[in-house]
Amino acid sequence: MHPLFMIGRVLPQLCFLALLAIPQLLPATDRPNVLFIAVDDLRDTLGCYGNAAVKTPNIDRFAARGVVFERAYVQYPVCNASRSSFLTGLYPDQTGVTSNTTLLRDKLPNVVTFPQLLKDNGWHAAAFGKIFHLGGGRNAALQAKWMDLPKSWHTAQAFKATEVGSRKLAGRDLSGGRLNWCHWGAMDGGDDDQPDGQIASAVIAEMERLGDQPWIIGCGFMKPHDPFVAPKKYYDLYPDESLTLYRNPESQTSAPPLAVGFGLFGEVFDGFTDAERMEFLRAYYACTSFMDTQVGRVLNSLDRLGLSERTLVIFVGDHGYHLGERDWWNKNTLFDRSCHAPLIIAGPHVTAGRVPELVEFTDMFPTIAEHCGVTAPDGLAGHSLWPQLKNATAPGRDSAWTIVTRGQNQRGDSICTDRWRLTQWSDGTIELYDHVSDPQETRNVATIHGDVVNQLSNLIDQRRAETTR
Repeated sequence: MHPLFMIGRVLPQLCFLALLAIPQLLPATDRPNVLFIAVDDLRDTLGCYGNAAVKTPNIDRFAARGVVFERAYVQYPVCNASRSSFLTGLYPDQTGVTSNTTLLRDKLPNVVTFPQLLKDNGWHAAAFGKIFHLGGGRNAALQAKWMDLPKSWHTAQAFKATEVGSRKLAGRDLSGGRLNWCHWGAMDGGDDDQPDGQIASAVIAEMERLGDQPWIIGCGFMKPHDPFVAPKKYYDLYPDESLTLYRNPESQTSAPPLAVGFGLFGEVFDGFTDAERMEFLRAYYACTSFMDTQVGRVLNSLDRLGLSERTLVIFVGDHGYHLGERDWWNKNTLFDRSCHAPLIIAGPHVTAGRVPELVEFTDMFPTIAEHCGVTAPDGLAGHSLWPQLKNATAPGRDSAWTIVTRGQNQRGDSICTDRWRLTQWSDGTIELYDHVSDPQETRNVATIHGDVVNQLSNLIDQRRAETTR
């Protein structure tokens, strides 16, 4: 047979085999939506995580029909570094982003984020509020770069308070002017006079506009991040008698210098009176309840539009937060309060339950890719959470890894297992906490459990080596 005829017969077969090797996307009307709700500076102060003081009825109802991950850990407990990590599915040592001033694309110009993956495969991608860290100020071009336009989204939008919503009815600076962020305000106006109310309204309008078109929407609520401003009615939910301050036990061992209490923040927090601590706590709870109402508005609209059965909803806080533990009122530590954050997922094929196993925030990217039937990039650090989403008793990770940096040349690495947390600092200091007998991490037992220290230190070395391959 003439070679040209052979090619004519073989080529269609080769094309057919090649098509089999390419992931086949579902028709547009059958593709699932993804609603990704990221909340700024939200720790586990939610009813569904056992906090009886804070009022979060909407998130609690959502959690009841989804999977609550009880031990989900971020990879860096600061906004930009954490978000750059979970949006790419890579560790901070891989992204190179370990501060709030570094653009992800300056470090990894060609990295693929999970909204970008869906966008490039036919999903409409829109972001409202803070999904990527908003470090660009008021300059429109720079703000677009921080939002990762146009790579990750077709559209992205930030919001600001109205003139009415900027009027403070009550509030004050808790730091005597030393920290420009450390103030609270019970504000005039309604929910839509604040950015989070506007974000909820914009997300609802976008869902209505898109109809049956498959989409990924990033819904990035700003509160309870400082400054702690919310409509006054949310402050009214928390009279002083409803609040209880955390008290550090007298038997608490001191922390290493790099761990907590450092710098101007530490000086200010050490000077807080109980009245100021109570105001801080009340403000954080008020902002959390304000955010909860906006979550409820979005989820109720998802139900009203008949989209809940085809929408995977992922709710996260971008890291944890101290509310007086170790006399710290912020993030950026390697204690559990700062590394642990809410992660709740609900939607089609998800079996409601509570997962006690360890998971990392890097695990979200492969979870989304698997659900949507698209191929994730090679080399992701995370593992799909679908085993746990289908069966809450499925095994998880044996450890979760979190890092922080202190200046140019100092860092801390922390590894959390089912029982232990080991944190080792570049100055040679070591912390070991036993979560069975000491869940609040108040007693450093490194000197009496040398075998555990060695074992977990080797695990940290292994994790660091894996990220440099």
